[in-house]
Amino acid sequence: MNDVSSLAIAGAFMAGLGVLLAFMLSVARKKFYVFEDPRIGEVEDLLPKSNCGACGQAGCRAFAEKVVEGAVIPAQCTVSSEPQRKRIANLLGVDAGVIEKKVARLACGGGRHVAFLRARYAGLKSCRAAAVVGGGGKECAWGCLGLGDCQVVCPFDAIELDLHGLPKVDANKCTACGDCVEVCPKMLFSIQPLSHKLWVACRNHADGDTAEAACEVACTACGKCVADAPAGLIELSNNLATIDYAANGKAARDAIDRCATGAIVWFENPNVSAKGAAAKKILRNEPLPVLNS
Repeated sequence: MNDVSSLAIAGAFMAGLGVLLAFMLSVARKKFYVFEDPRIGEVEDLLPKSNCGACGQAGCRAFAEKVVEGAVIPAQCTVSSEPQRKRIANLLGVDAGVIEKKVARLACGGGRHVAFLRARYAGLKSCRAAAVVGGGGKECAWGCLGLGDCQVVCPFDAIELDLHGLPKVDANKCTACGDCVEVCPKMLFSIQPLSHKLWVACRNHADGDTAEAACEVACTACGKCVADAPAGLIELSNNLATIDYAANGKAARDAIDRCATGAIVWFENPNVSAKGAAAKKILRNEPLPVLNS
């Protein structure tokens, strides 16, 4: 057999093999084809593409699938504007729905001007790094370290550090994505509905005298807020006042009035918290000294 014949046979074989494989792929495509609603892509195009997880889904694509499926409502994308949510609702022929806005809240009021240090931390500017080194140097083992990990990870620029190194959340920008909750080594952030206006800005579990010696605005577990709040709303647990909105959602501002340290606050609006009349007035702006220095 000459070379020309061999090449012809090889070419015919390869052509036949190509046809066979194409046929097999065509059959497999039809057999294993999974229909995808084209509206999923259209909804995804209307989403902000932030993939933040605030909606409770793994990302915008997953949210689009759930919305088209009818498992969630458009309003659950808290990053989207109201017009965007309405466009999604109109596309699907559903109601956009209403969902209460949530925001990240910090359970600490201990800035540098009211909280003592037992040692100065000098190292990588990171709360996680500082927490590994003796807890970060703060006298209150539960307190905010003020190095801004939460500010760095927030994808919406909703957190900034104030004059005293304490994170402040801008409720207008916050989408309740939860990134700050995950990054904080002291577990000080939690996601709260805006209707939860009564808030304990402390996580110190030491006894009252020890807590106040470490931070001037620490909860001392005096129990006055428990007595002044609606029944069942506040209780003392491990030397700390805790609010149980599930037990009694009728929060009242009266609960903060007799708090001497101002550890329990009332949010007059999403970005402004107020302390009670009995709370000590702190005018100091400079940082407190390191203890025993």
